[in-house]
Amino acid sequence: MIDEHPTVVSVNISGGGIPKRPISVGEVTTEGLVGDAHDHQKHNTPAQAISLLDVEDIADLAAEGFDVYPGATGENLTVRGLDADTLAVGDRLRLSGGVELQITKIRKPCYVLDAISPELKHAISGRCGCYAKVLSGGRVRAGATIHREHAIAQR
Repeated sequence: MIDEHPTVVSVNISGGGIPKRPISVGEVTTEGLVGDAHDHQKHNTPAQAISLLDVEDIADLAAEGFDVYPGATGENLTVRGLDADTLAVGDRLRLSGGVELQITKIRKPCYVLDAISPELKHAISGRCGCYAKVLSGGRVRAGATIHREHAIAQR
């Protein structure tokens, strides 16, 4: 279900790998969130600077028996009411506070999720969120509102 006013539920970083832990305020640059790192070089690219996942999907996966919570699967922004799985490459997200993102890639499950459960990468398929590049940096925190602009509307 898409909410009229999607919001950020949690801003998450780690020194590398999963889980990512919540922080109160994140500083967003074109490289991603300050203080966030990746264990795998393939994720260390401005085209995948920020990853997003719906808290609704996390709740569903938890109800299915997986030990997941905001940040557990490695997403930077846990969001509510956005339906990140339906975002298209090129869609833009404008967050209150000035951060602007552009969707670059649909996120696919990774073997790293085996640390949570070997079955998780199969269960999360199709509801793993997406990656975005940063068009405008700034600060982001839980409670920030998100305005979605479809790529088609940008022409």
